[in-house]
Amino acid sequence: MHVFYTPDIDSTEYSLNEEESKHCLKVLRLGRGDVVNLIDGKGGFYEAEIIAEAKKNVQLRVTSSILEYQKRNHHLHIVVAPTKNIDRLEWFLEKATEIGIDEITPVICERSERKIIKEDRLNKVITSAVKQSLQAYHPLLNPQISLTDFLKMEHDSIKMIAHCIDGEPRRYISEVIESHQRYLILIGPEGDFSPKEIELALQSGFKPLTLGNTRLRTETAALAACFEVNYLNR
Repeated sequence: MHVFYTPDIDSTEYSLNEEESKHCLKVLRLGRGDVVNLIDGKGGFYEAEIIAEAKKNVQLRVTSSILEYQKRNHHLHIVVAPTKNIDRLEWFLEKATEIGIDEITPVICERSERKIIKEDRLNKVITSAVKQSLQAYHPLLNPQISLTDFLKMEHDSIKMIAHCIDGEPRRYISEVIESHQRYLILIGPEGDFSPKEIELALQSGFKPLTLGNTRLRTETAALAACFEVNYLNR
């Protein structure tokens, strides 16, 4: 099944952009009459036929469509500190998209070792994972923000913060959440959140979480939280 990401599709005829057209013709070796699938990232899943081919402009005609395809019964927002090795953050974005996630916010903390990210590159990783896993919804990647500023914002979700400070009361995700709700989970950088940041989060209504007895890397912790929330909402 050949899938193309078409976020601006709004009629029964559509032109792939130059990058997707090149991939269609040169990599996949498709041509006139071949059938492909399109996803718009907003729940639309389409079947289309190639009706004209040009190096920079492949023309498609939509033959069938499904709206709200694979609509999720909950909303998951992971707020995660970018990892020092950006490959590890990209790995998380890829795997979380495959498993199921709705929103990601990169957050800069006191102990963050990486404070600059390239959003275009990260969005490409997400888009590729959307296509590979046949997801009709494209996760939203928000601009990076400081944790202090993020905690000042209003969030209509069950709010949680995963941290590793021993002796502090923490609960498992399964003990905190109710099914089919909106969830927001904070995941800290290498070295964890500072005590001050944890206190600020608790004062802002975040519930303290534990993800188990072992110490997890940032990207592993974020993916573990993503998996558990999806599992509990099956």
